[in-house]
Amino acid sequence: MSSLGFYPVSPSDNEYAIGSPAVDHAILNLENGKQFIIDTKNQGDKNVYVKKIELNGKELKGWFLNYDEIMQGGNMVFYMTDKHGK
Repeated sequence: MSSLGFYPVSPSDNEYAIGSPAVDHAILNLENGKQFIIDTKNQGDKNVYVKKIELNGKELKGWFLNYDEIMQGGNMVFYMTDKHGK
């Protein structure tokens, strides 16, 4: 799951920590029939740091995503850079 750019903090928690994705594009087909689509822009050998993240067109604040946000479906876009720090 970490390769998608987020991973569960704890098995009993609904929070997912944000990390650096290893994929350019992924589609999660959810049980409720919706899709959660992940795209990565400007990813490369040197561009391994997350510059910003947009969730359904709005900039995500902070470094966490919750289960309900994923299950609502939509688009998550990672914008990558070669500079450390958001």
